[in-house]
Amino acid sequence: MPGAPSLWRDRDFRSLWAGQAASQFGERTTQVVLPLIAVLALEADATRLGVLRAVEQAPVLLLSLFVGAWVDRRRSRDVMMAADLGRALALAVVLGSYLLGVLGMLTLVVAAFFVGALSVFFDVAYQTSLVRLVRPDQLAQGNSALEGSRSAAQTGGPALGGALAALVSAPFAAAAGAIFFALSFLSIRRIRRREPIPGHVGRPARVRHRIHEGLRLVFGHPVLRAVCLASAAFQFFFAAMMTVYLLFLPRGLHLSATAVGLALAAMGPGAVAGSLLSARLPKRYGYGVVLVLSAALADGVLLCVPALRGSGPGTVFALVGVNFLFGAFSQLVNVTMMSVRQAVTPVPVQGRVVAPVNCVGMGLAPLGSLLGGRLADQWGLRTALLVAVVGLSLSPLCMAFSPLARLGKGLVSTADTAPA
Repeated sequence: MPGAPSLWRDRDFRSLWAGQAASQFGERTTQVVLPLIAVLALEADATRLGVLRAVEQAPVLLLSLFVGAWVDRRRSRDVMMAADLGRALALAVVLGSYLLGVLGMLTLVVAAFFVGALSVFFDVAYQTSLVRLVRPDQLAQGNSALEGSRSAAQTGGPALGGALAALVSAPFAAAAGAIFFALSFLSIRRIRRREPIPGHVGRPARVRHRIHEGLRLVFGHPVLRAVCLASAAFQFFFAAMMTVYLLFLPRGLHLSATAVGLALAAMGPGAVAGSLLSARLPKRYGYGVVLVLSAALADGVLLCVPALRGSGPGTVFALVGVNFLFGAFSQLVNVTMMSVRQAVTPVPVQGRVVAPVNCVGMGLAPLGSLLGGRLADQWGLRTALLVAVVGLSLSPLCMAFSPLARLGKGLVSTADTAPA
């Protein structure tokens, strides 16, 4: 197997990695900035914040299946470029509206939906692009690099968004996301290698056939089906938790925007640690044991958050510790899940499988965001946060009573056995 330097000497891969890293920074920064604009600049209540987050997440449910079939017949480079250019323009509109004094919740909601829709296109395309760009024996190295950049974005993105919101106001912080998306566009544009796209785009009936094929592959495979169900349970309650969390930190604990950003950014170093552990622990203790135990620990540490009170250094320190551990364990689950999915999925249908997994796994997030906002208004921030965190335990339970829990130290790969 070639060493790591051989892949890093590939200019096209470096362009993909740099563009994906910039795009991930833009996405993570925007995920903090848009809610902070609603809370700090527009004084949105819990219900309106829940609606904003639900609208941003809704495209995953509405578009993922179509996008998966569509991207399989398109050049992922072109899809990623268009997606990042569109997201940069959407954030520029938010900032321009603020400067003109016409920024309102409607403008913010429309921009959030547009950004969320284009994020679906980018995420499916970049996960598909690696398989088309590098050799099969380089996939592990490529995935490690892309996951590393995503983890780094989890560190820098929230911290940058929170710090800019405190220093120059949340609307101006939206410019940072736009700059990152523009940089991603310029980097991915440098990819020159032509991708092996099978055939041409078919009629709508053919697109429906590919969507059906993807659903059949996922729900007909016991492991992929379990991945979807566990992910759906996590994403539903995580979306509810984060909606309340983003209100609880500034209003329940009275933390500054900078402190909120630092607390959220602590998930990033944890994610880096989780990525490193994911290369060793599953092969030593078994994929099933690592998945179930890590998911349970990730959700368990969050139970400390509703018990916190005050806004002093001790509270911030505790939040940093909790978020670090949550980032580590949840990233360990994410990377291990991705390895399992890629191992059992044929290469030519990666896009068609990624889309249903994303759709089912993350499609419930908009409903979770709405539930979180509703619970916060009805029961208060602290109680709503506790309910959402307890609900997260459904994810490790789904894993424990599924074939995922029985996975051993090795994975049998079917990635090269494509269906006809």
